[in-house]
Amino acid sequence: QVRLVESGGGLVQAGGSLRLSCAASGILGRYTMGWFRQAPGKERESVAAISWSGGNTNYVDSVKGRFTISRDNAKNTVYLQMNSLKPEDTAVYYCAADAGGTTATMNVWVYDYWGQGTQVTVSS
Repeated sequence: QVRLVESGGGLVQAGGSLRLSCAASGILGRYTMGWFRQAPGKERESVAAISWSGGNTNYVDSVKGRFTISRDNAKNTVYLQMNSLKPEDTAVYYCAADAGGTTATMNVWVYDYWGQGTQVTVSS
């Protein structure tokens, strides 16, 4: 059984930092991992993605230079370091796994497994 569990969300002031973690279990193969977010009344948005090796990453333009995605395959964990947070970053953040291993894809429809989400709130 595949399971993805996010942690690290919370309330932070604008300009602050948070690091999200996503622990994966039950997935075999060289899977791509991604982070997505959904704010109230908005569609789910791709934030960042990373290939199995970690050598390929992609980011949505709005987070480039502020967020960093990384992974530790020995721990089956992917991270999202979020710096210089802005109120518009407020959302529920989800991690997801693409079992097919599409290199660092940002396409939400490709992902097979999803976590339950963690709330990130940035106050102004």
